[in-house]
Amino acid sequence: MAHTLAEKIIAAHMVDADTGAASPQDAEVWPGDLVEVRVDLVLSNDITAPIAIREFQKLGVDRVFDPHKVVMVADHFVPNKDIKSAEQCLLMRQFARAQGLPHYFDVGRMGIEHVLLPEQGLVMPGEIVVGADSHTCTYGALGTFATGMGSTDIAVAMATGRIWMRVPDTMRIVYQGQLRPWVGGKDLILHTIGRIGVSGALYKAIEFSGPAIDALPMSGRFTMANMAVEAGAKAGLFAVDDVTRAYVQRHSSRLYRAYEADDQAACVQEVCIDASLIEPQVAFPHLPQNVRSVSQAGDVGIDQVVIGSCTNGRLDDLRIAAQLLRGRQVHADVRCIIIPGSQQVYLDSLDEGLIRDFVQAGAVVSTPTCGPCLGGHMGVLAAGERAVSTTNRNFRGRMGHPESEVYLAGPAVAAASAVAGRISGPEEVLL
Repeated sequence: MAHTLAEKIIAAHMVDADTGAASPQDAEVWPGDLVEVRVDLVLSNDITAPIAIREFQKLGVDRVFDPHKVVMVADHFVPNKDIKSAEQCLLMRQFARAQGLPHYFDVGRMGIEHVLLPEQGLVMPGEIVVGADSHTCTYGALGTFATGMGSTDIAVAMATGRIWMRVPDTMRIVYQGQLRPWVGGKDLILHTIGRIGVSGALYKAIEFSGPAIDALPMSGRFTMANMAVEAGAKAGLFAVDDVTRAYVQRHSSRLYRAYEADDQAACVQEVCIDASLIEPQVAFPHLPQNVRSVSQAGDVGIDQVVIGSCTNGRLDDLRIAAQLLRGRQVHADVRCIIIPGSQQVYLDSLDEGLIRDFVQAGAVVSTPTCGPCLGGHMGVLAAGERAVSTTNRNFRGRMGHPESEVYLAGPAVAAASAVAGRISGPEEVLL
C-alpha cells in the first residue's frame, strides 16, 4: 500500500508495546493508529527541562535511556536575566552533569536550539525527534519526523526512549512557479498560514513540495518547517533531496536512512499555491494568519525590529538583512536588535563583516538567545509599542505588554522597516 512520508518514518520506528522489540520491516501504520515508537533524540530547554527533570525523578529511574540521545539547551533566558531563570538553568546544568550528557549546551557554547541541533549534526533524515518545545517541528526540513510534546511526555521519553503517538493525517502543499526577488521561506509559510488559517493543518503532517520548494535553500526550509505548528500541524516535512544531503554531509558523518513518500499515498487535502504571485508578506497582530502583502500594509509606524530567532536567525537571514542595512542607518525612532542563531552563525557573520554592517547602521547585536521572541528579555515591548519581528508568533502580549503589537515578517521586510521607521518592502529602501 502507498504511504506518506510521516507514515513511513513512524512505521519504521514502531515497537511492540509489551516487549519493546522493533516491529517487522514491512510494518504499516495508518492515520488514527495509536502506536508506540522509539525516538532518536529527546530535546528540552531551560524553560521545559526543569519540569521534565522533576517528572523524570518521580518515575524512580536513575539514568536516562541513552545520554547521547538526550539534548538540553539553555537558550530562552540566557545569559540569565534574573534569579528565577538562573535557578532554572542551575537545575538543568546539575542534571546534565549528573547524567553525563555530552550534548548539553550552555552560555558560550549554546545557540537557539532549533538552529543549533542541525548545525551540530544531531538531527538526521528519517529519524523521530521529540522536544519539549513546539517548534521542534523545525527539523522536518531534513526529512525528519520532529514534533513538540509536553514536558511530562519528554520525561518518559528520557527514561525509556519511547513515546506513544497517534499517527497524523497528511496534508500536501505544492508550491508552483519561481520566487520573486526578496521572497523566501518566511513569505511562503506566512502566505500559506494566511490562506489555511492557524488551525488549517490541526494535528496533520504537512508535506511541502513543488518546484519553488526544490529551489529553496535549507535556511528557507527550516523556516517553513518551524512555522508548520503555527497552522496547527503535528509536523512539517520536506523530501530529502540533493540540497538536504549536501547540508547533512557538511554537518555530520553519521549514517542515516531517508524515506520517500509514495506517489499514490493518500492525503486528506492538497493545496496548490502559485509562488510566483507571492510578494513579501507581513502578519498583522494578533495571529500569524492575519497576513497581508507588504504593499498592502499601509502606513504603520514601528518602534522596534528584531531579526533572529529559531525561525530566521541563520546566516542566510543575516546576509539578507545586511544587504539592506549596509551603508544605511536605522531610523532614529527605531531600535533594531540582531540575534545570530548560534555561536557559529555569530562567527561567520563576523568573518563576512555583517556584524560591522549592523553596528555601523545603528543596530545592536546580541549573543544567541530566544530572548525577545517570548517576551523574555533583550527587547521586551512597552504598552502601545509596535515591533516588526522575524520570529514565529505574534499573539497578544507575546513580546511584552498585552497592549503592544508584533508584526511578523522575513529578514528583508524587517531590515527595510528598520531603515524606513515603518513597515516597508525592500524595494522602497533601495530606491
